[in-house]
Amino acid sequence: MSKARLLVVEDDPNLGDILQEYLTMKGYETTLCRDGEEGWNNFKKGKYDLAILDIMMPKKDGFTLGKDMKKIEDDLPIIYLTAKNMKDDVIEGLKIGADDYITKPFSMEELLLRIGAILRRTQKEDDTATALKNYAFGDLILHYDEQMLESNEGKHKLTSKENELLRLLAAELNKPVNRSYALKQIWGDDSYFNARSMDVYLSKIRKLIKVDPKVQIITLHGEGFKMVVSEEQ
Repeated sequence: MSKARLLVVEDDPNLGDILQEYLTMKGYETTLCRDGEEGWNNFKKGKYDLAILDIMMPKKDGFTLGKDMKKIEDDLPIIYLTAKNMKDDVIEGLKIGADDYITKPFSMEELLLRIGAILRRTQKEDDTATALKNYAFGDLILHYDEQMLESNEGKHKLTSKENELLRLLAAELNKPVNRSYALKQIWGDDSYFNARSMDVYLSKIRKLIKVDPKVQIITLHGEGFKMVVSEEQ
């Protein structure tokens, strides 16, 4: 599974560098911006799982930035950082949908725990929301709740394992899927027997998606695999 992407907007150069280095070391893909305007521009260009915003910043303050972000992506989790422990700041943050609020100085361990708690919650919400979702890739559509793959040639009923594996690939379209992660998510563990079973199902899925030559599953040796959709000629 791809790393969670964090957008950190902090105008204090020392704290910003420390945050980026620490969060990257802890496995997060971390983008650091030095002011609210830079943060806004990066937000518009990328997709983030969580934003960490300082409140007092030049060009665009944290509250204004957070409001603008929420207009585009209402479910984006936001943690606010501030040097002031003031009730008005907390209320203002909650009004615009802040998920958490931490006062400087703070420990990196505390921030890490808060990030983890929010991402676990939002991941569960995403899993629930996608339980009945249709996934489109190329000319194919996976009707997950119906265990059905639809193509220009009609519909094909999937087995439970085919359905789960195809959903995982479709949800991470054009992104690498770690082999061990896929095994644990669908089979419960990454034993040799289950690994061989997954290879069989991958082979079946490859045959099913051959009806659309733009879609293919690529093996990434030593890592896993990914489903890609090429551009139409």
